[in-house]
Amino acid sequence: MQLTATALEMRFDQRLLFRIPELVLTGHQRIWLKGPNGVGKTTLMKVLAGLARPTRGKVRLDGAPSRRWRRDGSPLGQVVYLHQSPYLFDGSVWDNLAYGLNHLALSVNERDERIREALSLARLDHLTERPAQVLSGGERQRLALARAWVLNPRFLLLDEPSANLDPDSLRLITEMVDQLYQQGCGLIITSHQQTELTDRCEEHWILENQGLVCLREADQEEARA
Repeated sequence: MQLTATALEMRFDQRLLFRIPELVLTGHQRIWLKGPNGVGKTTLMKVLAGLARPTRGKVRLDGAPSRRWRRDGSPLGQVVYLHQSPYLFDGSVWDNLAYGLNHLALSVNERDERIREALSLARLDHLTERPAQVLSGGERQRLALARAWVLNPRFLLLDEPSANLDPDSLRLITEMVDQLYQQGCGLIITSHQQTELTDRCEEHWILENQGLVCLREADQEEARA
């Protein structure tokens, strides 16, 4: 599966935020998206996830225009964007995980099995009936990622996922992201600090000067030499 953007341009009023001729993301890519504050990292990820409309350009998932794959049920199970302060639904931890799965063609047994596996991975199985709104910061972030995990996304876009996390929560989140990657999920991660998550990224995308520079590991080593 491939997520592509062509002739992408984003403006706010008359101010150009970024212009990107072409961008391609495939499964088994781990990308650290970097750049100063205000250059548009969050906006770019929202555009790729179909949550924001670019001023110009096309975003396609396996060749289908974003407006079509949004209507057909994606980004559920396809492209998932996770904000650093994720929105949680009213209701229990279980309810939050079940919400997205209710839109997929799963039997009750399949749904419940997937939820239980996500709860175990996120170490939230003892909080199944806890109202999501009273969770700690680390628990909320783990629940948000578990909610993405149960959908088995093809692409996961993580916006500052390690912000304000304790070491145990960061370790658990890293394990969940690792498992998604092993299943073929493409990853874009923004972070102002180097973490276990960013250390795993083989590519760095740098958004600056209203454009995007893409560096692979070999390119980075050559630049440092």
